[in-house]
Amino acid sequence: MAPDYLPVPWEYREIVEERIADGTTGKIIYFCQEGLCERKGVILEMKDLPGEGIYLFLDNGDRIRLDRIITLYGKPGAAYDEYNAYTDACMDCTGGYDKEELKGYSI
Repeated sequence: MAPDYLPVPWEYREIVEERIADGTTGKIIYFCQEGLCERKGVILEMKDLPGEGIYLFLDNGDRIRLDRIITLYGKPGAAYDEYNAYTDACMDCTGGYDKEELKGYSI
């Protein structure tokens, strides 16, 4: 199940509108059910779907929720700060190892 839609600052909508107007192809990295997803294409339209949120519709048939975009054509998207916080998390400072495996090492 997708998280609740979060409001998106107007500046991100303006960036999308510019990409729609110029018709350029680019890469979009975003949060999806599998974790992180990446799509490449031309944004055809941005549409507010009542009860769901604002979506981008690409020329390849994909639709991507605006508030879940990490990068849009190489520029930070609405979810960039969430992604940055996620990657900076210490993860209990053991790097994925359990404490028994790290005995004898200085952490």
